[in-house]
Amino acid sequence: MLGDRIRELRNSHHLSQVDLAKQLHVSKQTISNWENNNVPPSIDTLLRIAIFFDVSTDYLLEFSNERKISTNGLTDTQIAHIQAIIQDIVKTNP
Repeated sequence: MLGDRIRELRNSHHLSQVDLAKQLHVSKQTISNWENNNVPPSIDTLLRIAIFFDVSTDYLLEFSNERKISTNGLTDTQIAHIQAIIQDIVKTNP
């Protein structure tokens, strides 16, 4: 569910609910309500969450499990290194 995705992303970025609330300009209680699936974020806020975590809204809404990695500002060589690391990880986690 959406709340689970938000919680997973927040935790993976080592953010508390208070930290995320500050970043998104909402209250800590709002974050808690989202994560507990009590109240969904508005469409505008859903977009802000997606932008903040650099994920698609489809990922947040569980229409997709695919995540992207931004390579803006990286050289072709740096991107190739990252791709090699990802391939190595995938090989070791069948």
